Amino acid sequence: MKSEHDYRSRSPHRFKLVFNPAAGIPTEPKVAGTRWLDEDEWVQLYRWLECPDVPVHPPYLRAVQLIMLSGQRVEEIATLHKTQWDASERIIDWSRTKNSRPHAVPLPDLAAELVESITSNAHGWYFPSAMDPSKPVSHGTLYAFIWRHRDREVIPVVTNRDLRRTWKTLAGKAGVSKEIRDRIQNHALQDVSSKAYDRWELHAREARRYEEMGQVRPRYAP
Repeated sequence: MKSEHDYRSRSPHRFKLVFNPAAGIPTEPKVAGTRWLDEDEWVQLYRWLECPDVPVHPPYLRAVQLIMLSGQRVEEIATLHKTQWDASERIIDWSRTKNSRPHAVPLPDLAAELVESITSNAHGWYFPSAMDPSKPVSHGTLYAFIWRHRDREVIPVVTNRDLRRTWKTLAGKAGVSKEIRDRIQNHALQDVSSKAYDRWELHAREARRYEEMGQVRPRYAP
């Protein structure tokens, strides 16, 4: 429909559409995720990534580790290029991100040491695809990688997006303010951050409510 009625387009292709034929089909409701790893689960996954029990393309392991340590978006870590790493300042600098805002994040020592231990390939990618080294690994491949091994029950049940939520939640538990966590994860204020990623604020409120009732809050209480 946009193509059909876009007055800026000079394309000769017209489809003679006057209404959207799919307009009456309801869409699936978007469900915000709530899964996050506790400290023991986090350590279990990280240790497995350090020493997997089966052969794995090494860049996949390191990419997931960096997601866990930095809390950044899967797509941004997967496509990390050597031009985006400032070794002297230990900062990753993205000129364009999912929300179209430039973003730079300083890495903690463990994450910085991980990046510095990796040699980018001839095309500059830190995490090249196993099938085509001229391209970075796709976020879909990293999702499939995690799913395969969680189905084997050697790692906790988790997705890559859950790891970003885990960073947000455990950083809150460690005392990092919500404003700082939002800025590190490049979340616009008052956006999806609190609703979909920040489980620590909700967890703390619910724990207080159960405590007032003289009960212990279940691990996955709503």
